[in-house]
Amino acid sequence: MNKLNISLYFITDSTGFTLDKFLETVDSACKGGASIVQLREKNKSTREYLQLALEVKKITDKYKVPLIIDDRVDIALASEAAGVHLGNEDMPVSVARKLMGENKIIGATAKTVESAIKAEKDGADYIGTGAIFPTTTKVKTVLTPVSTLKDICKNVKIPVCAIGGLNYENCDILEDSGISGVAVVSAIMKSNDPEKEASKFKNKIINKLI
Repeated sequence: MNKLNISLYFITDSTGFTLDKFLETVDSACKGGASIVQLREKNKSTREYLQLALEVKKITDKYKVPLIIDDRVDIALASEAAGVHLGNEDMPVSVARKLMGENKIIGATAKTVESAIKAEKDGADYIGTGAIFPTTTKVKTVLTPVSTLKDICKNVKIPVCAIGGLNYENCDILEDSGISGVAVVSAIMKSNDPEKEASKFKNKIINKLI
């Protein structure tokens, strides 16, 4: 696998969006420089989730951006997405790797050094760590200190992505942390100009944070 570019890791949230507006926002984010897109849907049926994944994949393919499916290995395989992101309550990374093969991308959430090391050993390609700040997209937010983020970056060889309430204004806290990227939801989804926001944010990440 080529070196994974997770510099601007865009996570979707379709809440309150029409389908057209949602797809338009994903397109704008990719155009603005999102290096990887994660489709995250918590409340759709399997069929609805798959249908949306296929629509989003048309966009990510156009921009040659990997599409990652949150939680669902079955949707990732059925939509021929680039990979899956697994949380602590999802399928174990080692099992997902057996099902998906060596060529798919598997990301894992890790909030401690121990869980990050285990995820790497089990076959994860990158780690998502947070929440750095309180977030509006998840009700239960357990904050992760930047010191923990730094320790995780030091102890694994795979890329680490910071997540949780991050935006252009507050992300300076991540300087010199060792991360390979920043995951963003609301900062782009709720922007009046997602393309411009993605572009501005990506420039800052590349020039200042990674």
